[in-house]
Amino acid sequence: MMKNIYIGCLVFMAAAVVSCKKPYNPQIISSDNHYLVVEGVINSGNDSTVINLSKTVKLSESVTSLLVSDGTVTVEGEQGGVYTLQSEGGGRYDIGPMNLDATKKYRLHIKTSDNKEYASDYVAVKPTPPIDSIGFTPKGSYLQIYANTHDASNNTRYYRWDYAETWRFHAKFQSSYIVDNGAVRLRKGNEGIYYCYANDKSSNVVLSSSEKLSQDVIFQAPINTISSDAEKLELRYSILLKQYALTKEGYQFWENLKKNTEQLGSIFDAQPSQLQGNIHCISNPAEPVIGYISVTNPQSKRIFIDKSQLPISWIEKYPYDCGPPDSAFFSHPKTGVNDVQSYIIEGGGLPVAAIYGLFSIIGYTFSSEQCADCTIRGRVQKPSFWIDN
Repeated sequence: MMKNIYIGCLVFMAAAVVSCKKPYNPQIISSDNHYLVVEGVINSGNDSTVINLSKTVKLSESVTSLLVSDGTVTVEGEQGGVYTLQSEGGGRYDIGPMNLDATKKYRLHIKTSDNKEYASDYVAVKPTPPIDSIGFTPKGSYLQIYANTHDASNNTRYYRWDYAETWRFHAKFQSSYIVDNGAVRLRKGNEGIYYCYANDKSSNVVLSSSEKLSQDVIFQAPINTISSDAEKLELRYSILLKQYALTKEGYQFWENLKKNTEQLGSIFDAQPSQLQGNIHCISNPAEPVIGYISVTNPQSKRIFIDKSQLPISWIEKYPYDCGPPDSAFFSHPKTGVNDVQSYIIEGGGLPVAAIYGLFSIIGYTFSSEQCADCTIRGRVQKPSFWIDN
């Protein structure tokens, strides 16, 4: 009986879902409005403040954002004092350390080339405690990276993180030779394209709160997960973590943004809601502005993770389908054709290793750029902060 009721309920729910489906064509999809998007934090400490400005676009447009590079951006104190940021192009504005008074309030003021003015609310400086540690734990098929922090004064409570990743990797095959002036020769020491460094930045919203705890302690807050077969873990990986203290209102904004962008996959997830930031259009109060400005001194910490610290069973998966290198001869045994000329010198194949005959080199093995040149997705130059194990 209970089984029949259960099945009946499922059928009813399915029918209800189907019958309630209606076309939804929100006006914003076709709207020509380009709303201002403000990203960044007013750094109250001894580091630079970086603000990025862009504008939203219609879903039907080919570009994902419109960069705002010709505006005027300032940080203003409620009791006086103006700091002007420099436009660096690409929608980026920055200024060196301002060392703001922690007892005062500050806001961001923006004026765009179309004579529109925007300003955030005046916000008190909220100090960010240091990151205690960054740790990692292998879990089945992925690596979990986490952070620990605390505030002994119990005044922070709300935290946000972002991060930058860097990793060392290598191409599938090592190209020991290079084409130079129509001939193949050995690569010199500074011409290597086997080992490279790549980087990426976080795109997800990472938050945690100790609001419901008696002590302001964050223990093993999940920061990032990496698949066990990711190329990032092939040799050596590094993460630079930045930590920001938030007000309760700032935390609610980021939490709402996280729900709107990351948790809308099914009917059981949170429904989209309007983002209420603390930035407003002075010229037109009805115009939405996307963003939230905090005033704090972000803290940062970097760790390195070496391949030897991970399970030996974890094997990286190469991002391209690379079969064994092909062979090219100066005179093919069957056709007499100069394959080295056709496939390597003129064809763009990268020579991997020499093929030796009885007395000399009679050809080379070769592969594609994707499989033998790491620079198509990384840089050979070692980053200044990099520490080898």
